[in-house]
Amino acid sequence: MSAIKRKPVQQKSQIRWKRKVLAAALVLLCFASLVLMETQYPQVVSLSSLRHRFIVKPKIAFLFIARNRLPLDMVWDAFFKGEENRFSVYVHSRPGFLLNKGTTRSACFLNRQVNDSIQVDWGEATMIEAERILLRHALTDPYNERFVFVSDSFADTKEGRYNPKMDPVIPVYNWRKGSQWVVLTRKHAGVVVNDTTVFPMFQQHCKRKSLPEFWRDRPFPADPAKEHNCIPDEHYVQTLLAQEGFEGEITRRSLTYSAWDLSASKDRERRGWHPVTYKFSDATPVLIKSIKDIDNINYETENRREWCSSKGKPAPCFLFARKFTRPAALHLLNLSVLGARRGAKSET
Repeated sequence: MSAIKRKPVQQKSQIRWKRKVLAAALVLLCFASLVLMETQYPQVVSLSSLRHRFIVKPKIAFLFIARNRLPLDMVWDAFFKGEENRFSVYVHSRPGFLLNKGTTRSACFLNRQVNDSIQVDWGEATMIEAERILLRHALTDPYNERFVFVSDSFADTKEGRYNPKMDPVIPVYNWRKGSQWVVLTRKHAGVVVNDTTVFPMFQQHCKRKSLPEFWRDRPFPADPAKEHNCIPDEHYVQTLLAQEGFEGEITRRSLTYSAWDLSASKDRERRGWHPVTYKFSDATPVLIKSIKDIDNINYETENRREWCSSKGKPAPCFLFARKFTRPAALHLLNLSVLGARRGAKSET
């Protein structure tokens, strides 16, 4: 009997001993963990801050369509200064032209020309192709989220512009008109780049009206009065997005201000073809303030007025303006009236 009783006692003693060893091991493990955390904490904090530092935020891609040099490169340089990591720049210029230290004084534009540019003619489908080339390059950067078309000097249907030969590929009810200087989301930029239906129709059937000075280079029109005067870059993006069913996702106005002078040309048919060009004498703080103060747009053909807003609050309608000569823009830059709304820029 005594042997039988002694055996359970020994078993209980062994269990207590194992528990003590386990408890001691746990205490030792906790202590070692605390020591390790204390010694490694600075490295952990350093790695965490380093990771945070290298997180890349979404960027805005600025897409420039230029002939050769960018006459307002120093104005844009002032615009980009201090926030270069928030923007990316792409320039489409004539084939073979290089943006180097001899052709631009701004580091923002050095070597930013695309390497597959084409010869662009105003009023031709080549302007659309240049836009598609710029978007194709900008989409290779996964951090570009917005795509802004800007010039180097920086849906209503007009009678006769729609060509019935586009039907049924582009029906007339999808025909739209707007500004070439659009801002696209990454989704919509992808639609433009991947388009294989609307663009070929524009190449074939959307052409500007031939002008007398070009009749030596082109066949003489049988009846100039019956020609369709279609300006491709004023219709393509808007028509494409309407065709693809994305019209409800876009805002029907431009962020670039232009003043269209309907009486500048003696030729009635050419009035309003190009915006007013502001020269040195026009470039005043009053002009810039008047543009910044525009908070609504009147659409005469639709008999409606649109009040501009941002995040549900009243806001200026325009972020950019054109067309300015180089002396005019540099004069405004010297007067410190450009880029004054730095806070507003950081919000967009």
